[in-house]
Amino acid sequence: MSLAPDAVAPRLLRAFLAVVDELHFTRAAARLYIAQQALSRDVRRLERELGVELFVRTTRQVALTPDGERLVPYARRVLEAQDALVGAFRQARPLLVDLNSPGLATGVRVLRRARELVPDVELLARYESGLTYAAAEILAGRLDVSFGRFAGLDPAVRARLAQQPVRYEPMAVILPEDHRLAALDAVPLAELRGETVYAGAGNPRTPEWTELARELFAGRGIDLAPAVPLVVGEEEFARVMAKTRTPVLAVVDFPPMPRSVLRPLVDPVPLSPVSLVWRKGFTHPGLDALRRAAMERAGAEVWLSYPEDGWIPATDALIMMSFT
Repeated sequence: MSLAPDAVAPRLLRAFLAVVDELHFTRAAARLYIAQQALSRDVRRLERELGVELFVRTTRQVALTPDGERLVPYARRVLEAQDALVGAFRQARPLLVDLNSPGLATGVRVLRRARELVPDVELLARYESGLTYAAAEILAGRLDVSFGRFAGLDPAVRARLAQQPVRYEPMAVILPEDHRLAALDAVPLAELRGETVYAGAGNPRTPEWTELARELFAGRGIDLAPAVPLVVGEEEFARVMAKTRTPVLAVVDFPPMPRSVLRPLVDPVPLSPVSLVWRKGFTHPGLDALRRAAMERAGAEVWLSYPEDGWIPATDALIMMSFT
């Protein structure tokens, strides 16, 4: 075996040991909170860098080769040393987690479960309104983690961040309680033809949401409401809606608003892609817990199941299917 230690990234060794422990690529990928394709790619890269074959793979089983067995104790010692090094210098500080806005359920459920997983680690909630603003705060070191539409960020910003898909969240519309569509259990998109719908235009914190709405409305005869001053608080929301009678694009778990009704959108079902987002290279036990919690919630509540009649922009679909 021709070993080049300076060329072997710890990530590759973690991928190798996860497969060693599970002897199953799918289970090992789930354990690391990564896609199976990413795990297989890391194992192949490690094999290339070492110049050996580490596993014998068949359709029914995975087994270590002699070179793989030889590598195991070395890999464990390297990772134990790295973990000790990181632990010695990691700042014992709270993890700052942006939940976008109070009442949005996806981030809240993930955060609640993460706190159960690491009760001795402080995870503090923040409310920064949108991922565009939160991403800038993450890169500046003033925030650690956020939730939102990763594809809506500038590519140069995405290149400095990592993400894990959490949910395809069905979209909805908030209507005045006496609106012509309020009596429906669900609102077909075709019924919004001729309507002007507000989707955060002009809000510098949430352009990724406005752009998602613009793509959804295109060709459907739905107008995007122009920019208006940002409304803060339930009573102000109710007052402005009563005055303008403008429907508002939302998600199905949006909190109830006074004198308004929330109706899911159908035919097709538009989806808001939600990812967990953090700075590349950042490590923290709270982030590990959030990633595990996101995977647990997504599995338990089928958050990443794509409906047959779902709608999502092509760029979002590609990003949601491949993650770090």
